[in-house]
Amino acid sequence: MAAFDYLALDAAGGTRRGRVAAPDEATARAALDRRKLLPLELAPAATGRAKTEAVARVRAPRLGAKGLALVTRQLSTLIAVSPLEEAIRTIALQSERAPVKRVLEGVHASVLEGQRLSDAMARQPRAFPPLYRAMVAAGETSGALPQVLDRLADHLERQEQVRGKVITALVYPAVLSVVAVGVIVALMTFVVPKVVDQFADMNQTLPLLTRMVIGVSEAMRAWGWLALIVAGLGVAAFVFGLRREDFRLKVDAGLLRLPVVGRLIRDLNGAAMARTLSIMLSSGLPVLEGLTITGRTVENRVLRDAVVRMAVSVREGGGLSAAMRRTEVFPPLLVYMAASGESSGRLETMLDRAADYLEREFNTFTAVMLSLLEPAIIVVMGGVVALIILSILLPILQINTLAMG
Repeated sequence: MAAFDYLALDAAGGTRRGRVAAPDEATARAALDRRKLLPLELAPAATGRAKTEAVARVRAPRLGAKGLALVTRQLSTLIAVSPLEEAIRTIALQSERAPVKRVLEGVHASVLEGQRLSDAMARQPRAFPPLYRAMVAAGETSGALPQVLDRLADHLERQEQVRGKVITALVYPAVLSVVAVGVIVALMTFVVPKVVDQFADMNQTLPLLTRMVIGVSEAMRAWGWLALIVAGLGVAAFVFGLRREDFRLKVDAGLLRLPVVGRLIRDLNGAAMARTLSIMLSSGLPVLEGLTITGRTVENRVLRDAVVRMAVSVREGGGLSAAMRRTEVFPPLLVYMAASGESSGRLETMLDRAADYLEREFNTFTAVMLSLLEPAIIVVMGGVVALIILSILLPILQINTLAMG
């Protein structure tokens, strides 16, 4: 009897991996259903040649977000006017990047063997994520593959735009902060000590501000290397800790509680989930399967667990909006729009509109915060530099006062 490896959700919302013996996939799914497990992945157990192919899949190249968006847009355009096999071959021939060419050549070879496009992409899992393959499979089943690919291309391009805006919003303040800290450190470790040497032979008590700056400067020169090492070890420990699910869950929960950052994370993840689920529903996938696959694409672990709980609730017969409301982590607007969509029978449309609104809110909010953050960094840097300069000028003024007296 054949065997199938599975990754499934249990009744508590946790994930389980294992193997079930069954003559075919339908029987395997039925066996998992009797165990109250919702399969996320179900594939024949890898043995012999299959194991070799599995290793090859792990070593397969990635397309990257931009590469995947470009390939999807090209494929959605070409299959509207040419056969699928010819469209894939044309994109592969014109690709200038070797990893993209290898991926597309592998997909093209599988399609020539008679496999469906989604099955061919499944042999390149590092290039085509599960969500992508599920939507392609839904498009093939419904006979609307060109339309699904077009929506996928729009979705991926929009994700790139949002990612670009996030990077733009973070890079400039980060660079400005690094430059500001660098200038202050240079003043404290190189300029202040040389100026202090001029006051070494003075028999007068230096002003309090000057003594404080000198103390900080001496501490930075004596222990700066140790502070850098401790900071580096702290960053390394934090990054290593993020690999543990329990620690990552605590960090993500803490981020959601932050006044400004929490709102941005909630809106971004909520918009991404709503957009993805809307596309999957419009492609013909049921809500339960859409939620199951969408949950794996949510970055924040708290929100991901919430999506998993929503899937369990929907599986038990509940509505999407009611399940979303019970999690108490998604934006109220998204919950309201989902409820309106369910009552009007236009769930995918309302989810798409909710995603548009949340993305507009994010763009407006980040623009305002960025316009306030830049001058704030400059003011803080100017204030610190002014204190350093004042600490140098005060002893000079004190000497002049004594000389005139």
